[in-house]
Amino acid sequence: MDSANAAGRLGELAPELRAALLAWGQAHGRHQIPWKLTPTGAPASPGEQLDPYPIWVAEVMLQQTQLPVVLPYWRRWMAAFPSVEALAAAGEHDVLLLWQGLGYYSRARRLHQGATQLLGQPFPRDLEGWLALPGIGRSTAGSILSSAFDLPFAILDGNVKRVLARLTRSPRPPARVLAGFWQLSELVLDPRRPREFNQALMDLGSSLCTPRHPSCGTCPWQGSCAAYAAGDPAHYPVKDASKPLPFQVIGVGVVLNAAGQVLIDQRLNEGLLGGMWEFPGGKQESGEAIEATIRRELVEELAIEVAVGEELISLEHAYSHKRLRFVVHLCRWLSGEPQPLASQQVRWVDPQDLGAYPFPAANAKIIAALLERLQPGERVPSA
Repeated sequence: MDSANAAGRLGELAPELRAALLAWGQAHGRHQIPWKLTPTGAPASPGEQLDPYPIWVAEVMLQQTQLPVVLPYWRRWMAAFPSVEALAAAGEHDVLLLWQGLGYYSRARRLHQGATQLLGQPFPRDLEGWLALPGIGRSTAGSILSSAFDLPFAILDGNVKRVLARLTRSPRPPARVLAGFWQLSELVLDPRRPREFNQALMDLGSSLCTPRHPSCGTCPWQGSCAAYAAGDPAHYPVKDASKPLPFQVIGVGVVLNAAGQVLIDQRLNEGLLGGMWEFPGGKQESGEAIEATIRRELVEELAIEVAVGEELISLEHAYSHKRLRFVVHLCRWLSGEPQPLASQQVRWVDPQDLGAYPFPAANAKIIAALLERLQPGERVPSA
């Protein structure tokens, strides 16, 4: 179905679709999401305003992350930074440490930056005001505005794209016809109850209209769904042919000095993992032994010489854009004062204190292996 026909069809069906979805949402939707409740713990009434700050935090956390994972992080965050003022006053170290394990750490840095921008200002009630904050796109802004203020702004997250692609049996990937999908989302939105409608639409996508095994038999939009009528809902949304993720081997040095301290460095404030701490290392070059990789990288990044010893651990970690294998060796520091040539700062720390620093998720197993290797009272391994 082309976009013009799809829009025309949904425009005609919109009142029926809204009524059916809202009725389904009242019976089966998620009504106890904490940031969408009033201070008394009750769902907000139509038109009632909620505190935008916890909603903003939650919506940023929900980018790339599912609700069950986000809930405990959101609760810890709100306990530590209960207001814009508290977040703006916090140090980046504490912000990243609280975010540790949630991934995509640039989100935490952008929340921190956004709190500084909002300090002393009222929360925006328009799309442009939210889009001016770092890390906020149109769908996130629409979700905040509809959730906090019950204003009629559409959303278009992954769940909504999938529902609309099946409803219209769209022949093209949503990313290629994004303007058309925004038009569809705006067409079906209930302008009188946008908060309730958008939540029900997301719930529909996450609970019934799932990627692989949609539960069409209980879907409130089954009778209007073009993909269901054609018998092939699981084929939608149409996807572009996937490309294999690039693969890299990373040599990592866990460098210990004579006092048993381990060397860590803090990444520059850029990219997904900006500001996080890590064990130094880098990409293996073609034909290079991993021990040579580690020695070379530590000279280039830290200006130190090390003796590369036994392998501590090897592990793989997949990001959205690449796959990495970390080959980690224990190293003994020989000479050179560590310099942050490719990082913000370097630091010698006691291994037992590593938990006080925010590390990317891939480093958790490295830390565990190191602590297991360094039993209490054991000398620094020779290399």
